[in-house]
This record gives sequence, structure tokens and C-alpha cells, in this order.
Amino acid sequence: MQKNFDLIIVGCGLAGASLAVALRDAPLALLLVESLPPAHGSVPPVAADAWDARVYAISPANSAFLAEIGVWPHLAGERMNRVRFMEVWERERGHMTFTAPDAELPELAWILEASLMMNELREHLKRQANVTFFSPARPTAFCADSQDADGLATLTLQDEQTLCARLIVGADGQNSWTRQQAGLAALDTPYNAKAVVANFMCEKPHHDTAWQWFREDGILAWLPLPGERLSMVWSAEDAKAEALLALSPDELAETVAAAGGNILGRLTTLTPAMAFPLHSIRVPATVAPRLALIGDAAHGIHPLTGHGINLGFQDAKALATLLRQAVPGQDIGALAFLQRYQRVRREEIVVLQHATDFLAHCFTARLPGLSALRALGLDLTHRLPALKKLLARYAAGML
Repeated sequence: MQKNFDLIIVGCGLAGASLAVALRDAPLALLLVESLPPAHGSVPPVAADAWDARVYAISPANSAFLAEIGVWPHLAGERMNRVRFMEVWERERGHMTFTAPDAELPELAWILEASLMMNELREHLKRQANVTFFSPARPTAFCADSQDADGLATLTLQDEQTLCARLIVGADGQNSWTRQQAGLAALDTPYNAKAVVANFMCEKPHHDTAWQWFREDGILAWLPLPGERLSMVWSAEDAKAEALLALSPDELAETVAAAGGNILGRLTTLTPAMAFPLHSIRVPATVAPRLALIGDAAHGIHPLTGHGINLGFQDAKALATLLRQAVPGQDIGALAFLQRYQRVRREEIVVLQHATDFLAHCFTARLPGLSALRALGLDLTHRLPALKKLLARYAAGML
């Protein structure tokens, strides 16, 4: 039996869910297709004394987006922490500090758990009249019809149901099935490294400060969580990452504390270490007839600048804005229409991917004399307040 919708979103992670919520007042019938069963799709609430190891640094531009769609005010404030200061170190030689007041911002970012945002987005979707959920549901075939106003995209599920829509959005992650089915090329370049993440209690207060160290054995970041807690992201070559994962909780805490110069005193491990492979994924075309990609399906980026989900939220915002601006009778799946979304998002994605790749390779290279040159660059930038302000505001999405 064929079922028709205006828009089908394949994948209901943060990017896909935020797009659906952003379209809550649009005259569109939405379908979300999620491969995980409901028990997994709705992230279990994290207990008050437990913390999700997967956290994100949300930029001011994206906290504003989540506020616009009604999500931000409902997030539990006691599980969020603002970043007001950031210190960046090159092998303990070069040093640069960013501050929110100097950038004329209330904060540089907010640190919060992935599950906190996901659960609140899901709660909004449960109450959204124009949304239907198919979960668990696994698509097996995709076909895009002609680009005229009567054309439809067809999605066939594993149970042989046929779903039709004017537009299908691929929000199904780095290994996007929808991207592959549409024949959209993706250049996937592994960094041969993993991001190791874990949370810790710390002996001393962090004072809303984030730290980042460019070390011989990888890029280490400490992100402030509420209370005397921090989230660690250590981006390291595979061998180092596996060694970190093999440590006991006490050994891990001791190693992480020492790597940060023990600036927050003794650490105590709160969550087991987890690791995620790091890739640079470039997708030259993020749209095709009746298909648009958002989030990790459209791009992959090194976590050192903290832009991953921030780019995904901005994808959702841009596409939702375009869809709400469509006039009655306009074909929202036509390639010419979707290319407007691609043009809006292309510049930021390309600039950040190239800049992040450059920084990742520059700060992990071991050429003689390069460390001293990097340290000099940080020190010089630190002495240029106008440049630091520009960099901070760009990272915050406020330019």
C-alpha cells in the first residue's frame, strides 16, 4: 500500500529531529523513518548522578536556533555549562586565550549532553501534529521520479511498504544510505585517528573554562560540565586511542590529569571511555532531484574546532527556512529549488572543512622546527585582540 507525504526524513538524530521540529508550523506532512526501535530511538534519560559521555559544544548561533524552535528553554539548566574562557596550548610553549567578554558575547559556547538535546527534541516531536514516525523501519530502495510538479520520490521499506514524497531528506549519518542510493559522491578521508571521550570529576573548579592542548600524542580538549566536572575529548592516532581505552578508570583519570598539567587537581572517572573514528567527508553535491542531505550525511569534520553538530543544526535551519518560504504549489523537490539550500550552506562548510583539515595536519605534524613555529603563531595571535575577537565570533556563528 502506497502512503504519500510532503517530506520524508530518513534518520532521526539531532540534525533530522531538529529539522522536523523547525517545521512544526509548516503546512507539510512529515514522516520520520528511523532504523532503531523506539526503545533505542528515544534515548533513555540520564540519571542525576550519571553523565552521558557524548557531549557537544553548542555555539551561540545554534543555542539561538534551538531557542527559536522552542527546544532550548526546556533543557535542564543544571546539566548545561557555559564556556566563558578558553585556553589553547601548543606543547606547553605557545599559548592563546579567548574570553567571552573580549568577543562581546555572553558565552563562547554551551557544553551539554547529546542525550539531553535528543530527548527534548523527541518530546517536541511527540506533540507535533504534522509528524508521523516509522520506527523501527529500514529503507531498501530509493527512486526519484521526474522533476515536474507531479514527480515524487519513492522509498521502499524492508517490509515492502511504499512511501512517496515530494522531498526526501537524508539525515542518516556519515555512512548515509540515502546519499549512496542517490549516487552522490563522497570523498571519505580517514584521519587514522579516534576521538576518545570520557567524563571526570575534578578536584578544583574549572571556572567555566575550556582547555585545548596540541600535544605530541594528539589533541586533548577539556570541556566544563556543571559542578566540578569536565568532559574530555582526546583525538589521537589509533594506537594511542586504543591504549587509552585499555586503561582502568583510575589509570585513565591519572593519565588525563597529567596530560593537562594537573591544572584541575586529581580527576575521578565518571564514565567509561568511548572512541569514535575520525573522518573528513566531503560531499561536492548535497542535493539531487527530490533529495537533500543534512548533518553528517552532508559533511564530516575533525572535532578540534567543535563544529560537527553545529554545522548540522545550521543545515536544518537553512533547509527549514527555505521550505517555509515555498509558495503554494511550488515543487519543494525540484533540483533548482534545492540548489538554493546547497548554495546557502556551501561556503561555511567548505571554509571550515579546509581550515579544520589544515589545523589538524599542522598541529599533528612532527617536522623539525614546526612546533616552535606553531607556538609562535599562537603567541602572536594572542597579542592581536582584534583578530582573536574575529576568530571567536566566527566560531560562535555570530559573523
